[in-house]
Amino acid sequence: MTIRHAAGGDLPAIVEIYNASIPGRLATADTQPVTVDQRREWFAGFSPEARPIWVYDVGGVAGWLGLRSFYGRPAYQATVECAVYVAPSFRRSGIARRLLEHAIARAPGLGVRTILAFVFAHNGPSVGLFERYGFERWGNLPRVAELDGIERDLLILGLRVA
Repeated sequence: MTIRHAAGGDLPAIVEIYNASIPGRLATADTQPVTVDQRREWFAGFSPEARPIWVYDVGGVAGWLGLRSFYGRPAYQATVECAVYVAPSFRRSGIARRLLEHAIARAPGLGVRTILAFVFAHNGPSVGLFERYGFERWGNLPRVAELDGIERDLLILGLRVA
């Protein structure tokens, strides 16, 4: 078991794990699976030096965490958005926790001072995970998403790391 920077060959597993989260309507606003081709440009936006995507490798990718630039403006260069996903067969095994610990520990070395997470309010496991690591509720966007005819709130969770 190791946490490492994602390589190009990991993209199919990253997409598979992401797509596995869609039916549960807890972790993403996508309602249909995405393809590897649709994610190539997104994946190319990550870099080990500034905006990494890490994978939890158990002889294959069991989970991943990415830090993306927030809002795309220079004044926000020290703020990132965090997303973490775990393969269904590995959920509730501590992988998300280990990935988040890794990201928090390495964020200052990447020039990151603030980590944001955008989490559906009804996603209790993810809200709990981030709050256990000191993330606070910085905002609530009421009923901004509609999933299967149900309007959902989006929480903005934030953590200062430096």
